[in-house]
This record gives sequence, C-alpha cells and structure tokens, in this order.
Amino acid sequence: MSSSQSIEETVSVTTSDTAQLVSNEEQEASSSNFTQLNKSSDLQDSIEDDLHGSHGVRRRQPVQKIDPGSLNILSAKYESLDYDTCENHLLLDEERKRGYPFIVWKDIARWIIVLQIGVVTALIAFIIDICIEEFSKIKYEQLKKSVDKYVFLDKLYIPYLLWVLTNICIVFIGSMLVAYVEPVAAGSGIPQVKCYLNGVKVPRVVRIKTLFVKAVGVITAVVGGLAGGKEGPMIHSGAVVAAGISQGKSTTFNKDLKIFQYFREDHEKRDFVSSGAAAGVSAAFGAPIGGVLFSLEEGTSFWNQALTWRTFFGTVVSTFTLNFALSTYHGHPGELSYPGLLNLGKMEPFPFQFYELPVFMFFGVVGGALGALWNHINYRLSVFRIRYVSAAWLRVVEACLVAAVSATCGFLMMFLLNDCRPLGEDPTKVPLQLFCADGEYNTLAAIWFQTPEASVRSFLHDSMGSYKPLSLMFFVVCYFLLSTWTFGLAVSSGLFIPNLLTGAAWGRLLAIFIQYMLPQNSINPAKYALVGAAAQLGGVVRMTISLTVIIIETTGQISNALPVIVTLVVAKWTGDFFNEGIYDMHIQLAGVPLLPWEPPPLAHNVYASEVMSHPVFTLRAVENVGHIVEVLRLVSYNGFPVVDPPHVDDTEVPTYKRLRGLILRSQLIVLLQNKIFNENANTTWSNFNVDMNMFRKEYPRYPSIDELKISEWEKTYTIDLRPFMNPSPYTLPHRASLPRLFRLFRALGLRHLPIVNDHNEVVGMVTRKDIARYRVWRHLGHMGMEELLLSNEI
Repeated sequence: MSSSQSIEETVSVTTSDTAQLVSNEEQEASSSNFTQLNKSSDLQDSIEDDLHGSHGVRRRQPVQKIDPGSLNILSAKYESLDYDTCENHLLLDEERKRGYPFIVWKDIARWIIVLQIGVVTALIAFIIDICIEEFSKIKYEQLKKSVDKYVFLDKLYIPYLLWVLTNICIVFIGSMLVAYVEPVAAGSGIPQVKCYLNGVKVPRVVRIKTLFVKAVGVITAVVGGLAGGKEGPMIHSGAVVAAGISQGKSTTFNKDLKIFQYFREDHEKRDFVSSGAAAGVSAAFGAPIGGVLFSLEEGTSFWNQALTWRTFFGTVVSTFTLNFALSTYHGHPGELSYPGLLNLGKMEPFPFQFYELPVFMFFGVVGGALGALWNHINYRLSVFRIRYVSAAWLRVVEACLVAAVSATCGFLMMFLLNDCRPLGEDPTKVPLQLFCADGEYNTLAAIWFQTPEASVRSFLHDSMGSYKPLSLMFFVVCYFLLSTWTFGLAVSSGLFIPNLLTGAAWGRLLAIFIQYMLPQNSINPAKYALVGAAAQLGGVVRMTISLTVIIIETTGQISNALPVIVTLVVAKWTGDFFNEGIYDMHIQLAGVPLLPWEPPPLAHNVYASEVMSHPVFTLRAVENVGHIVEVLRLVSYNGFPVVDPPHVDDTEVPTYKRLRGLILRSQLIVLLQNKIFNENANTTWSNFNVDMNMFRKEYPRYPSIDELKISEWEKTYTIDLRPFMNPSPYTLPHRASLPRLFRLFRALGLRHLPIVNDHNEVVGMVTRKDIARYRVWRHLGHMGMEELLLSNEI
C-alpha cells in the first residue's frame, strides 16, 4: 500500500541495547538523572538503567511483532515538526534590532511568495494537462485506425494486444519512477500533505524530486488508461512548489539563493504549504473558493484570518494563470474559457421540486454505502499489498497488470455489448464504429477511448437515451472495481475523477429507472448524473463544504447547490456509519500519529502522569561538551529540558530538577558544528558572531552527530545553553487531564510538552505519539476509546 510504504523514516540509535526502547518516544524527551559523566560507558549504563526503570518508573516499550494491515498500531518511526516558536535571546535581539520595518517587509514577502506559488503551480498544471491531452489524442487515434482496419479482417485481437501493450509500456515508465526513485510520490499525495500540515514530519514529501516524479507519474497513469485522475496529485504538487519557493533554497540541487531566510521555520513553511495545496485544488478544478475551503476542511490543522486572505489570493492567481495559458494554447487568448483541469462544462440550472429532496437523500445513502464499500475493498487490497507486494519490482508488475486489465475490460465491453447511437450526437473526438451500422458509433467505445475527465462530461451532458441500462450497469461495476484496485498502486494518480465518473454513471442509471417508473415526467439525466457523482465521491472522501463549492464552481451553477449539499451530507453520514474516509484509513494504515480536531470524549479521568514518558533526561544550563556529544550519540531524542542542578547529589535517591527552559537537538547540533564553546569562565556567547541565521542556514536537514568532528580537547569545554534555549516553554502539571493536554498540544502545534510537579520540577515529557495513542473509534453506531500500540515495523 503506497501511503504506508512511502511515508517512512528510520530512527537512528547507535546502540543496539537502547534502540528498541528509545525509538518509541518520538526521539524527543531529554537527558538526566545522572551527573556529568566523562566516560561514554558510564553514561550508557546510566541511560540504560533509566530506560529500564531503575527507580520503579516505567518507559513504554514499542511492540515489535504486529499483524500487517492493522489499524490500531502507531509507527514509532515518525517525528514531529516544531510549530512552536523558540523565543530565545537571539530571536528577541533580532526583533529589537530590525523593528517594525522588517515586520512590514516580511508581510510583503509573504504575498510575493504566494503570488509565485500560484503562478508556478498553474504552469505545472498546464504542462501536465497539455501532455495528457496530446499523448491521449495520439494513442486513441492510432487505436481507432487499428480497430477500423482489423474489424473487417476479423482480427480484433491485434488492436486489443496493441491497446494492452501501449498501456503497459506507458504505465511501466511512471511506475518505475515511483517504485525506485521516489515512493512517496505514489497515489494522490493528499494523505501525506494532510499529515505534514497536522505537524508530522513526512520524509521527502516536499522534495523537488518528488514533484518531478509526481508530474511524470500522473501523465503516464492517465495516458496509460488507469482509472485515475490528475486532479488529486495537483494538490501535492502545489504543496511541493510552496515548500520550495518559500525557503529560497534547494537542498536537492545544493543551491541557496540567500533569500527568504526568515521563513526557514516549520510554522512559516507550514502556512505556505497550506496555500500551495489550495492553489493545487484551484488549478485542478478551477475553483478558487473551493481550494481555500478544501485546505481548511481536509488539509490544514492550523488556520488564521491572514492566512485565509493570502491563500485566497494564491488560488485566484493559480486559476487565472492556468485559465490564460490553456485558453491561449487552444487558440482563444483573452477568452479565459478553460478555468481548470477538470472542465465539466457549463450546466443549465435544473429545476427541482420539494418532493425530490427524498430522492436526493436516497442518492446520498447509495453514495455513502458504495463509498464505504469502495473504502473497505481498497483497505483489503492495501493490506494485501503490505503483506505480499512490498518489493519494488512486484509493485511495478502489479501496476502493469492493472493497466492490462483496464484495457481488457474496456475492450470486452465494447466487443460484447451492442450499444450504438447515430453519429452527430458524439461529444468525443474519436468515435468508433466497430460493429455498429453505417452512420452510427459505439457508445462504450466513446467512453473508453478518451480521458476520464471527458467521460465525466459525456455522462453529464448527453441526452436521455444515450446509453442502454445494461451498458451503464456493466460500466459501473467494472470501473468501480478498477478504481479501487488502482488507488494505492505504485503510480501517481488521484481518486476524484474515477469516483465522479462511477457516480455519474450510476446516477444516470437511476435516472433511467426513475423515467421507467414515471413515464409521464420528463427526467433530466444531467441532474441525477451530477448528484450521483457528488454522492459517490462524498461517500469515499467524506468531504461536504469544500466538495459542494468545488462542484458549484466547476459546473458554474449555484442554483444546484441545495441538491448537492443534501446529497453530500447524507453520503457522509451514511459512510461514517460503516468506516472512515479513505484518506484517514490510509493514514491509520501507515501508523501516522495524526491528531484529530477534538480530544477523546469522556477522558478526563486520564491524567498527564499516565500519558507522559518518564524518566526525563535533562541537560544543565551550562553543560559539558563531551557530555552533550555522548548524549546525542546514545539517544535520538529531539528535545531536552534545561534544568538547574539538583539540590541532592545522591545517585541512590531519585531527585527532580527545576525547569529552566527547553533546547532542541537541532540547536545543539548547530552549536557543536560552529563550536560555540566556553573555553574558560570569561568566555560568553556574546564573544561569538552568533545570530538566528546560523540556525536557519542548516534548516531543514541538520547534520547528524556522527558527521561532526569534535576533538577530545574540545570535549573538556562547556556550552552555555541559556541564550539558545526557549526560556518559557509551555508546561502542564502532572494532574492535568488528557483533554487539556490534547487541546494545548493541538492548538499550539507543540512538539514537546514538559510535565512538572508543584515545585516546577520536570517529572515527565509528553510528545505527539503519547497523545495520539488515545484514539476514538466509531463503527455501526457505536463508539469508544482505544489505546493504540507502538511498533517499529511500520
């Protein structure tokens, strides 16, 4: 399963004895319960004693053996992002020196960056769309010539083999790139972006290489005839563009432009990625408002009013740029008639009566039930992939197999089902006569011999009687199963278009049945095709607000909003009764510690003392260099509370230490790398040329401790941590409840939360996985809270 295999990160622990015990705590607690130790063996023994609980305390150990595909396991391999600003002395000095003019300039720079994000995202969408359109045109025109030639020779197996071989060769290219070059580019990328915006560090998710593989992969997937769309991957592409432009450098090309350095922080980068994801939605659907709402509803976990304005500006720029480029390419410069990649065409407002609302609700029930079934089948396929199709070459073989099966299904339906209609009513560019009489063409061939987006338009705009019920029934079953099989392959493709196409087909099928039951009424098939498309997609992804606006903006008819809203709400309720949405399901399969919007209910009797990790390893305010180096080598935590020395120096008596601040592993690495050492008592941090840019220069990929060269003589020096630590980290008392922990952690985007006693002494540390272990489950009308297990295997 793509998302579970592509979102991985290895926890680096140098000692085998501590590796299995350390990695489950998010690599983020810290170091102490021991005085300064000069020998690494003594330090390691002390750490191992604390890990095993030398004073009767416990440290949760991750489960080592799990059942693949389980939804109640959290991966111990994920780290969090630091959305909390470190307000140390360096930052405060920088703000005082630069003053208000710098604040104004930063705000202007944000708007400039969002403008660039919108333009670049639209240009990437333009290139993808043109490539798909031109390659598909060449492919289907050649296949039409082959069919027309060999149908009279009774050798239709030749165009069939040509179709299969073409699909396999095209999909093979994209699948090889995804499987061997950048696995995180598989699928639509929406689950990965959602995790990133929630505060989880997803390795390689916003790399330039990922963008390249994504763009090439989605072209090969759609041209290769897979049941996928190009709209979902545009959201991931926009996120990558935003992450790259906002940082002013590329670590892939080892190029630093020395601009936008003040945005090299996790929370600043997060806001730009939110805007980029929204710009991707806007480019995909031509829906600026829908893009903003999608980013708010489905993606971003942290939002504010200023970000709303900038994001909306980015989506408008993205839509306008793509509109202008596509209109110019198609020979209509200035008309702006191509607002997005998915152009459903302008629909007339369809009238509906009050008594039709139950019909729309019925469509919602059908869509929710089918969406839940779609999710369940895809989940079973994903579990099968995790267990048996984990090797890269097997994933490539599976993608090529699906490409062959897709061509086979299309050919069999065209060959076996005799569904013809007169020429002149054909909206497709490649009408195929096949076994139809002169002056007629095969309607199923018209659906298969074009891109899925064009097929959606056909179902929405063709008149009543254009398709036989039997043809629609076979198409719905076939495409439903193909789309479930396709999502999760080692290819870059989305699920929006396949589900819109499936829903439009069964919506039109139900419209035919309604016409049979009410022959005196004139049924508008476009109405029920659109409602069916919305119901199917809503039943799979469980979106309501943003999907309603996207459909309204794509079709250009706000008068159709009420039926769509009613249908989507009922589809979501029906689907949620059975299982989770598809994105949440894949996130759970990957074991990502995602924090939901609300804390677990009825959990006020769970206290911080039960949730926290302890004992806590701490550092002193002025610490020995050798001690810091050995701690960083022996444990892989990413945050260390800075404390006062203990009042009682007795190794037999456990003592807690008063909290002074919090310092990150990345900060310690930069200090060691730049050798900000105190050689004697007269040396202070002000003697060095130190500013915030020293830390920003290394962001986001800091060197490991093993890459640093620290001499034995330098290990005798000390480091004053007080200017660099955060002197006022958020803390909670040990008697705080789980909901209170959750709200503070979730609202502020924390990575570390020290737990203190009544004397402000550190007694524990809470990280993301400590809270994410408590998850609410809902199934068939029942709900409860479960405590998840931790594992190093996923």
